Amino acid sequence: MDRPNQKGLLAELTSLLTKGNAHVTFEEACAGLKPAQWNQRVPEVPYTIWQLVEHVRVAQWDIVEFCLEPKHESPQWPDGYWPAQEATADEDQWQETLDRIRQDRQRFLHLLHAPGTNLLAPLPHGTGQTILREAFLVADHAAYHTGEIILVRRLLHAWK
Repeated sequence: MDRPNQKGLLAELTSLLTKGNAHVTFEEACAGLKPAQWNQRVPEVPYTIWQLVEHVRVAQWDIVEFCLEPKHESPQWPDGYWPAQEATADEDQWQETLDRIRQDRQRFLHLLHAPGTNLLAPLPHGTGQTILREAFLVADHAAYHTGEIILVRRLLHAWK
């Protein structure tokens, strides 16, 4: 891919990973919540807001580690990607989860923008995955669960 096209693609991927574009950002969806809200259950919904946020953290971490560390072993599906059904978070855990999501996203952005990164080359330790595919996966997964967070907030009457 020639340099001008790659530069444009990197700008679009960065926007996809950091901005809301057609919807609110992950950070906006999580802003202004109190512990009682992020730990509150809603009838017929199998997880709390914190459990959704923790799931996003684990999945994103797994994708980033897969891209950066050839010997990385993913957690067992599904148990390794979700907190226990009864798990709750205090303010420190909530903030740590949000901080780690931001840190791992930044690690991925550094990889995207690293001079030697070939967005289209299959990862040598994968089964055909590319950095471009993994970027779409990170963004798609976060957007999907951002929508769920907003829906749970609406059901809790905690969304504008």
